Amino acid sequence: MNWLETIAFQIMRFIRKPPLNQILNLGSSRSFATYFKHFENNEAVRGIFGEKTAEVLQKIKVDLIWFGGYMYVNSYNGHLVVSARYLKTGDKIDIYLDLIHELCHIKQFMKGKDLFDPRYNYVERPTEIEAYCYTIQEARRLGLSDKRICEYLKTEWISERDLKFLSRILNVTC
Repeated sequence: MNWLETIAFQIMRFIRKPPLNQILNLGSSRSFATYFKHFENNEAVRGIFGEKTAEVLQKIKVDLIWFGGYMYVNSYNGHLVVSARYLKTGDKIDIYLDLIHELCHIKQFMKGKDLFDPRYNYVERPTEIEAYCYTIQEARRLGLSDKRICEYLKTEWISERDLKFLSRILNVTC
C-alpha cells in the first residue's frame, strides 16, 4: 500500500460521513455471505454472536471500496467496509483475522457502543481491546506463533510503543 492510500484509509477510519462512503463504494451493499462463505459455522464467529450467528450474518452488509487499505465498520450504518484490493492481494490469514476483529466491532455497534470513542488512544479503547482479544484467541487456535501474531498487530497507525502496550494487554510476546 502506498503512502497516499495509507493517508486516505486513515482519514476514512475517522471520517465516516454517508455521502463520502457512497462516493468511495464500488457498488451497492451486498450480504456478508456474498463474499464470505460458511462463517455461520465458524467457531470464532459463533463465539461472538452465539446462537444468533446465522441470523446476524444474514443481516450484515458489505461495501467494497475502490482504494487500498483494509476493512472497518462504518459507524454510521454498521456495514463492513472492505478494500477490494485487500481482498484480492492481502494475506489470507490477515484477512480472516481482520474479519473476526471487525465482526466483534459489528456486535459492539449492534449494542450501541461507540466504536471510535475519542477519549481513548486507539490501543487503549475498550472496543479495540475486546476485538483484539477475540482475534488473538482465534490466532492462537489456528496455531500462530507470537512472532506471527506480532506481525499481524503491526499496522501503519500503531507506533512501536503502542504495539508493546497492546501486546502486553493481549499477552503476546513481541
